[in-house]
Amino acid sequence: MNAVPWSAQLRGLAARFGDASAVTAQHGGTLSFNALSDRAHALAEVLAARGIAKGTSVAILLPNCAESVWCAYGVRLAGAADTPLGWGATSEEIAWAAQLAGFGIVITTADRVSAMLALGLQPLLPDTIPAGSPGEAARDAVPADATGRILFTSGTTGKPKGVRYSHGRRWAAEQLLRATLPFTPARGSRLLLVTPFAHGASLMTFAWCEYGGEVLLEGGVDPARVRTLLESGGITALFAPPTVIAKLASSLGEERFHGVHCVFTGTQPLSPGLYAKATAMFGPVVRITYGKTECFNPITVLEAADTQSWFAQQPVPPGACVGWPAPGVEIDIRDGQVWLRTRHMCDEMVGPDGPIQHEDGWHATGDLGCIDARGRLVLLGRVADVIKTGGYRVNPDEIEALLAGLPDCGTVCVAGLPSEYWGEIIMAVAEYAEPGWENAVRARVAALSKHKQPRLFVALPALPRNAQGKINRREVVRHVLAGNRLDDGAHPALLSNP
Repeated sequence: MNAVPWSAQLRGLAARFGDASAVTAQHGGTLSFNALSDRAHALAEVLAARGIAKGTSVAILLPNCAESVWCAYGVRLAGAADTPLGWGATSEEIAWAAQLAGFGIVITTADRVSAMLALGLQPLLPDTIPAGSPGEAARDAVPADATGRILFTSGTTGKPKGVRYSHGRRWAAEQLLRATLPFTPARGSRLLLVTPFAHGASLMTFAWCEYGGEVLLEGGVDPARVRTLLESGGITALFAPPTVIAKLASSLGEERFHGVHCVFTGTQPLSPGLYAKATAMFGPVVRITYGKTECFNPITVLEAADTQSWFAQQPVPPGACVGWPAPGVEIDIRDGQVWLRTRHMCDEMVGPDGPIQHEDGWHATGDLGCIDARGRLVLLGRVADVIKTGGYRVNPDEIEALLAGLPDCGTVCVAGLPSEYWGEIIMAVAEYAEPGWENAVRARVAALSKHKQPRLFVALPALPRNAQGKINRREVVRHVLAGNRLDDGAHPALLSNP
């Protein structure tokens, strides 16, 4: 493929579905397919008029709203590199992203204008973009090798890196995602999204709208509002990473909702306890996929029936089964780490010292895993999270899986605390903990080898998470050391800072 016909594709959707609803946002009202196309093309014209060349990074800093959708479409119609920023990003984080991606224009809201100007960036407000006209001709196709999207890693192992995709690879990813949907959405099929559009929700939006489906874009996880939407009976599917399932289950767990054909989940491992809660609410319709910032979803797929079979095993095997490789995806396990190669993977990563190329087309994911007897990928943890204690290497995910669903606390994070005596000390850190939670942890891990059992126990008001809802183990350790000092030795202890 030498060029990507983004504009013709969107014009085709407008001609086919017209005034049917493409997006209904909690903030921003309803956007028809005609309006989506008109507003996106109008933005593309404005960017072209400002001299934005093909492949140039244009940042989008917007909350979940109708504008976030048509602006994302508009940037790619212009052939620029859609560069989404998390709505909660700090000025320091935005400045670092601008350094990596090289953007000068930020599409944002009026209340962020002064902050953008202070960073030397040029804000562009969506409400200043003319609406355009329905009869406007489609734009030229976009060069497939031009940069089409720039994302950023979570930064849990250091400062975030930029992840660069060409328009061609982005096109391939979107075709694969559509092709692997469990069913073809019908016109008017409604997909409920409560996670940030800047992350995985945007990929689901693009795929769903291609079939004339309607996306309900919420501002966040509001259980009462989600209940109302689900009780309406008009929700066909829901995108719910494990953190969303946990929030819904805590408020709606005793209720049963009918009519949801699929609960899409991913971004982090799904525990047996959370799977049970999801099926209690929606039935056995949970479908797992594996994706990464460095490779658009899907890398692997575990359909709902296969997910049900996995969790029906007694006991459930260790690790998180994420299914079989999607078409065209190659997976290799090297020294326990998952490597992958596929046409919809990013072109390269960008660090402070410049581009980081893949190794003969292969990308080291940083995930530990194995291929089971049926050819499915099972994730076992993160390379960077492995704890080295007393000469042993310990995977914290193995311990955390045993601690899921403890009655006297919320989530328990297992992390390594630096120690001169042990190298690292295994530490269990709980949120929302009640007195005596430590004894429940000890009982759960009693069958593990002695070197895998936590030696230190800490309760925090809440565990630090990144924008995707994942617990940041480095931040957990930092929070613990901010209020305590280590009394190191054969029998370590944490002493409160004076």
